[in-house]
Amino acid sequence: MSRGKAETTQLQKKLEEQLERLVDQLADLEQEKSELSEEEYNDMKQDTVEQLKEFQASLDRILKGDITLVDTLNGLQLAIQAAISDAFRTPEIIRLFAKKQPVQLRQRLTELERDLKISKIALEPYNREKVEILLALRKLGDTLSPGENSFIENHSSASMKQFEKIDENVEISDRKLFQLAATSTDSS
Repeated sequence: MSRGKAETTQLQKKLEEQLERLVDQLADLEQEKSELSEEEYNDMKQDTVEQLKEFQASLDRILKGDITLVDTLNGLQLAIQAAISDAFRTPEIIRLFAKKQPVQLRQRLTELERDLKISKIALEPYNREKVEILLALRKLGDTLSPGENSFIENHSSASMKQFEKIDENVEISDRKLFQLAATSTDSS
């Protein structure tokens, strides 16, 4: 592997690990919500959202430079934006979206629809999670049926509609990434 490719791979891995850690932190927080006071929960969630915002700002700075990894960084950036904006409230969906796993998102949608049929989930959380999955699939370039597109239009919150407008087309070049990757390797 050439030096530039090695650093690119290392940087990509570090970014993905950081996002995974923050998404896990959100998931753990949601799981332990009943064990925490409302104030503790809100403080911890705010702290995690602040960390996501800082991570988003770092990615923005990287993307404004001359860096490759456009698809990977944009995917991470969109996943972070989804978490920050409250467009997505389900850490599992954020994780699948960040990892670009449309097949697993479709599988989760099937499970969700089954859960609704057997009354394992109420209609409101079902609608919210289904919209999250469909928006993630759309952002990943998956083709949605007319019914799925209609569902998004009928059930999207304002934050979801705002998230959907985020432009993911960023033009960048190799030179800056290799410089950044070399710098991050030297400091490791």
